[in-house]
Amino acid sequence: MSQTVRAALVQAEWTGDKESMVEKNIGYAREAAAQGAQVLCFQEIFSSSYFCTVQDPQYYDEAEEIPSGPTIQAMLALAKETEMVLVVPIYERVDEGTFYNTSAVIDADGSFLGIYRKTHIPQVEGFWEKYYFRPGNLGYPVFDTAVGRIGVYICYDRHFPEGWRVLGLKGAKIVFNPSATTRGHSRYLWELEQPAAAVANEYFVGAINRVGAEGLTDTDYYGSSYFASPRGQLVGDPGSDTADEVVVRDLDMGLIEEVRRHWAFYRDRRPDVYGEISAS
Repeated sequence: MSQTVRAALVQAEWTGDKESMVEKNIGYAREAAAQGAQVLCFQEIFSSSYFCTVQDPQYYDEAEEIPSGPTIQAMLALAKETEMVLVVPIYERVDEGTFYNTSAVIDADGSFLGIYRKTHIPQVEGFWEKYYFRPGNLGYPVFDTAVGRIGVYICYDRHFPEGWRVLGLKGAKIVFNPSATTRGHSRYLWELEQPAAAVANEYFVGAINRVGAEGLTDTDYYGSSYFASPRGQLVGDPGSDTADEVVVRDLDMGLIEEVRRHWAFYRDRRPDVYGEISAS
């Protein structure tokens, strides 16, 4: 893997329909590619509104099969066109009654590498996700891509440290966390959790949030997408908290080895005494 990976995040306000939302994000991906980006992640269920603020069966119609559905097919072509690795979070349909909150991972040659399904599913005021999604059943896969080994953790997952660590143990060097989180709900957590995960696990984290309002209950997404380094520091400034933005940053992958030699967290782990975590 190259010592420097140019990585991108896209935060985008909902357009009102799937077709125009996908087209807008394709345009932003092409902008990132023109800036030399090698890997890009879109926001949580990027092709739809974040409909989980309400419980309404009409939104089941937003789900698509992976990889045969139209959105992922368009993304396969986009990855090949731009020669970028793409992380594409959408609402996945398996059959008439089985749906997941899923991210597809596509390599820079347009090949489909696999999926991650969101593991931790909230069911609290404004985040009625258990109405729409089953908990993920694929564990914590990592994907060998043209930019190296990457992982995905989705939104609410970020509150649970165990998955972050498993991805690090499996060799992930960049972990993307596509999200949909509102200004009054968790802004303070947004600013601390992913940098803390990056430093605890000694890899880069790409944190992506939606932006704007979507015409549903309690929607005020604040963007502020960013990359955090293995030192827990932001790589450049975060994105706008009010507007669409393509955040492109150079990630110095050599920093991972440097930090792991200084703070030897993986060496000093004690899995022999962590049994109570899995037993409780």
